[in-house]
Amino acid sequence: MSQRLFRQEAVDHQRSYWKGKVILLRGVSPLIVSACCVAFLILIIIMLYFFKFTQRIDVTGEVITLPHPLNISSPQAGSVSQQFVRVGDKVKKGSVLFELDVSKNTNTGNVTDTNISIIKAKIANAEEIINKLKKNKEDFIATTRRQIQRYEHSLDETDGLLATAKQGLLRMGKSLQNYNNYLDRGLINKDQHNNQHSLFVQQQNAFQSLSTQKMQIELQLTQARSDLTVKPAEIDNQITSQYNQLSDYQTQLIENNANGKILIKSTIDGRVESIAVTRGQMIEAGSSLAQIKQTEEVDYYLLLWLPDRSLPYVKIGDTVNIRYDAFPSDKFGQFSGKLMSISSMPVTRRELADYNNSAAGSASPPTLYKAIINIKDKEIIYKNKKLLLSNGLKAKSIVFMEERPLYQWLFSPAYKIVQSLKGPNDE
Repeated sequence: MSQRLFRQEAVDHQRSYWKGKVILLRGVSPLIVSACCVAFLILIIIMLYFFKFTQRIDVTGEVITLPHPLNISSPQAGSVSQQFVRVGDKVKKGSVLFELDVSKNTNTGNVTDTNISIIKAKIANAEEIINKLKKNKEDFIATTRRQIQRYEHSLDETDGLLATAKQGLLRMGKSLQNYNNYLDRGLINKDQHNNQHSLFVQQQNAFQSLSTQKMQIELQLTQARSDLTVKPAEIDNQITSQYNQLSDYQTQLIENNANGKILIKSTIDGRVESIAVTRGQMIEAGSSLAQIKQTEEVDYYLLLWLPDRSLPYVKIGDTVNIRYDAFPSDKFGQFSGKLMSISSMPVTRRELADYNNSAAGSASPPTLYKAIINIKDKEIIYKNKKLLLSNGLKAKSIVFMEERPLYQWLFSPAYKIVQSLKGPNDE
């Protein structure tokens, strides 16, 4: 058995020996601890009573321009036969952008072209008839006026002859009376008297013949003047009828042209931002063709969709914080805006679809109200580079709603419980 170097008692003593001094601190006075607790509780109460918190919600929206960009769409199905603009071109109101071919083809050829050729032939025939009627009217008027002149000249000559015949008849009458006296006195015989009477009768017949001729000329003159008034009116009615028929043919021609070729024009002055089709491409009715952005007097706004629960707390002039998806807030920060207008009626599902809102596709979309925000900063400067907003830019906005003291927010669950336990309200 080996001997140990140190005694067991010495080893145990070294293990249990304190190498330092033990210092015992006095405890904090209970009065101080109580005072600190009371001060902390008072601070908490003051904070709950005097400090306030504003409830806020995140609302999605997008940047819009007023006036809105123009989306050119196809009115009918067909194909793009001509393209007259490119991206970046500036166009005027009424400028032709595209030509669409919406005609139909059969085994016999193009239906629209055939109808157009037939209608053009009808139009040419109607115009020819109108020209002939006009020429006939002019010829009739000229001929009738010449006839009237001849009748008037004949009437004047007949009047002269009639006056002469009347004077001769009067003289013959006086001469016959003289012959009657001569016969009674026995100065002439019976044969001489009968001869004179025969001459008187002949003169009387000549006078009556001239009178009858004058009446016929007057009747012919009256008829010619009546024809000069009535016949041109009848021809004018025929011309008007032909013009109406020509107008119908021209309307049919326009309709057939519309069924064949359609010109798509711009309705505003602006710049072509995008073109969605190419020449020869088949398109459907309502297909987007191009987008035109107005370049003058354009201002940018933020369109928000506010839920109905926020309406009691928001008002025109409130400030909102804006965060654009294209400009992350951790690098570009938040932007400021003011509430310009709030719709009094909820937006429809169709209007939501026009703005590509995700709520429009849901089975039961929430009740949303359209709000327009006036953006303070229309431009963003980043590393000496100017970044511009664009129509359709997605954004989120922080809308500030109800402001309450902290204690009211703390006890809001208790308020709900109290309201749920109440009975019916008395009238």
